[in-house]
Amino acid sequence: MPRRRQRHMPGSGSDGTEDSDSSAEREQTNSSESDGNVPKRQRLTRASTRLSQSSQVSLWFDSFTPDTPDLKRAADHDESPPLTPTGNAPSSESELDISSPNASHDESQAKDQANRDSDKDLSHRPKRRRCHETYNFNMKCPTPGCNSLGHLTGKHERHFAVSGCPLYHNLSADECKVSSEKNVEEVKGQEESNSRHATRHQTPTSKQSRYKEQVAEMRKGRNSSLQKEQKEKHMEHRQTHGNTREPLLENITSEYDLELFRKAQARASEDLEKLRIQGQITEGSNMIKTILFGRYELDTWYHSPYPEEYARLGRLYVCEFCLKYMKSQTILRRHMAKCVWKHPPGDEVYRKGSISVFEVDGKKNKIYCQNLCLLAKLFLDHKTLYYDVEPFLFYVMTEADNTGCHLVGYFSKEKNSFLNYNVSCILTMPQYMRQGFGKMLIDFSYLLSKVEEKVGSPERPLSDLGLISYRSYWKEVLLRYMYNFQGKEISIKEISQETAVNPVDIVSTLQSLQMLKYWKGKHLVLKRQDLIDEWKAKEIKRGNSNKTIDPTSLKWTPPKGT
Repeated sequence: MPRRRQRHMPGSGSDGTEDSDSSAEREQTNSSESDGNVPKRQRLTRASTRLSQSSQVSLWFDSFTPDTPDLKRAADHDESPPLTPTGNAPSSESELDISSPNASHDESQAKDQANRDSDKDLSHRPKRRRCHETYNFNMKCPTPGCNSLGHLTGKHERHFAVSGCPLYHNLSADECKVSSEKNVEEVKGQEESNSRHATRHQTPTSKQSRYKEQVAEMRKGRNSSLQKEQKEKHMEHRQTHGNTREPLLENITSEYDLELFRKAQARASEDLEKLRIQGQITEGSNMIKTILFGRYELDTWYHSPYPEEYARLGRLYVCEFCLKYMKSQTILRRHMAKCVWKHPPGDEVYRKGSISVFEVDGKKNKIYCQNLCLLAKLFLDHKTLYYDVEPFLFYVMTEADNTGCHLVGYFSKEKNSFLNYNVSCILTMPQYMRQGFGKMLIDFSYLLSKVEEKVGSPERPLSDLGLISYRSYWKEVLLRYMYNFQGKEISIKEISQETAVNPVDIVSTLQSLQMLKYWKGKHLVLKRQDLIDEWKAKEIKRGNSNKTIDPTSLKWTPPKGT
């Protein structure tokens, strides 16, 4: 009887020790040769498992911060479970590819090992890189004299906005770090105490009562007014730094309230930093995305130079009557409760139905006109005038209802224009576009030119929407003049004098309509009856619309030079 060959269990030697790689491979080869009738299937021994594990571990650690000692310990650790191709630890033994007939022992060992390792702390693994916190070192903090180092929260090494600038808040980077460590200790102490939610409907504890008394005592100890030396220090700081630094806050309120305010500032700065990391805001852009204006929420189109502390918010709240801009809905609600304005300042020079036009002098109502220019810049690309509003008159069109006169649009013009510009800037608010208000504003500007007995033209360059509106208006004016003209000879000069449109604009419009021809050394104006009939059909279909300017409703005299 032939001697039966003893088969070793995979992964163990005859002496109970672990096989080497060479002996394991030789054992696998001998087993496959002796069992000729067994199908040839790949057997995963302890050595091959360890080999595949080490290769997968190296791939898994490539996405982590390299650390040679930890890598070596993790690679030499025999009890760590093999990893799946996804780089995560296997959740069950089904993810291990063990298909040998005698692998039940290995399966049970792997299952027990996986259960043990699932309860272990994986703190020995290196931490992931925070690739999304990379800083753009070309960016600089807008605060003069700041090197962009440190952060108001004390948790970041650099900052790029005023909200996180220690220098702007009259602090140093080290002071911010010390304050951050102190806040962390206070948070830990609060976590160890009873939860606030557990005592929400109960009487205050003795500890809470004592803390309340301490706060009351600290608030009583504040100075009611600044001393003379303190006032001089505050004024000197303001004159030296202006708006580039935060005003000095010491001795204005109690130390307790000042500390609460500092904590709120740091928390707001941390929230802004999280939004910056997530890509929701971008340093340096200061782009206001939306504004809340009356009952409308408007998406902005272009950048407007609002103050930095407002522009970085991304959302602005504007009073629709006085045009004051605010940071939050609460501030807007409080402002609207006490705002006495229901229409623009200045003189009402036109009214027909619910449509009114107010003449606002930039010299007399400087703040309102500046706010109007800042608002208009959100929807105009080529506007460059924001604060120098004194040489201009603003004509603001509104639509009235039982709550007040709502802003529809406006146009501005110079008080003394050497080139006879009757419009410097014109805007129709987005919620009133494509309703005929743009043509009403243009028509009103030419009506003023007629009263002044001048020929007017808009200031260049025109925006895209402005050019479309003016082209449409000039076309309508010329076709109406052609329809009412009964003579045989027509003069561009006569058209200009009657319509107050500049001859250059008339010629360009006639050329676009193919109504101007050059024949035998003379320019001829063709009366295209098809275009006139088409315009007349639209006029009849439009009917008696209230979106037209009535010259009899104008109560205005040309202002004298100021």
